[in-house]
Amino acid sequence: MPNNPHAEGPDTTFATVFRQALQQRGLPLERIRDHLRAQQITVSLATLSHWQRGRSQPERAQSLLAVDALEPLLNLPTGTLRSLLGPHRPRGGPPPHDPAAARKVLGENSDVEQALGDAFPHFNEGLRPLTIHETVSLDEHRSIHETSIVTVVQAVRGGVRHLTVVHFLDSPKAGTVDLTLPGGPPPRIRFVPELGCVAADIPLGRRLARTETAVVAYTLRSASDVSHQHERRVTTPLRTYLLHVRFHPLAVPVSCWSYHRKQIGAEPQHRHRSTLDAFHTAHLLPAHCSPGVYGIEWKWPE
Repeated sequence: MPNNPHAEGPDTTFATVFRQALQQRGLPLERIRDHLRAQQITVSLATLSHWQRGRSQPERAQSLLAVDALEPLLNLPTGTLRSLLGPHRPRGGPPPHDPAAARKVLGENSDVEQALGDAFPHFNEGLRPLTIHETVSLDEHRSIHETSIVTVVQAVRGGVRHLTVVHFLDSPKAGTVDLTLPGGPPPRIRFVPELGCVAADIPLGRRLARTETAVVAYTLRSASDVSHQHERRVTTPLRTYLLHVRFHPLAVPVSCWSYHRKQIGAEPQHRHRSTLDAFHTAHLLPAHCSPGVYGIEWKWPE
């Protein structure tokens, strides 16, 4: 009897239905490849693996023929897989959240994973970050007191309603952390003092359909000790990342450096002197923002 996967629901994607059908039939990818080859349809094992993991979807004519040929083999009603393809994904775009790839940047059992717990494998899995622009402002006491973030995200499945954010602060003090949204009520924040971090679910304003984009803006304020750097952990490629640091006129560092490293704790691969402008600001704008750690550090006068 053919499988009857749910046609509705935020988790009903081509990848999930294809993967579940493979599991129910107990078919390895090699068997799928050979079945297609017997019908003069050539699809590599790597491509099939990407399909079931959601890293890519069938788009070319040969791939669509493969989809049609797979449905009877997997006991799926005709058109089931085709109906889940939707619009083509932008070529070269960053993949959805991949826990293994994230651990390459964050490390095993990282502070992010500890903060999210069981939710880490599903961390923003329905969204793809496209651009991030953050402005970090320091006060006259040499501490970061405000960080403003504007990020553009794209839905990789329908029904996504919020973006989860995790920020690590310089010696945050309980009761002094505040997260605000422009024109909306503040979201509930989760403060984890032992990790020095704050997490929150930022509403997108409405449920996104697949491939739709949303602009998310928020400001994080806190009281902390003297700051010496700010960095961003990037676990999936971004189209653009801009870090803009503003220093108070009464607390200007003697020097600044921008840097990039492949993972937390690694030595910087690229470290460049950043010159402050007349407004006491420095910025970092990578030409290509691949996964890794990007930041600006500074030295205070004695």
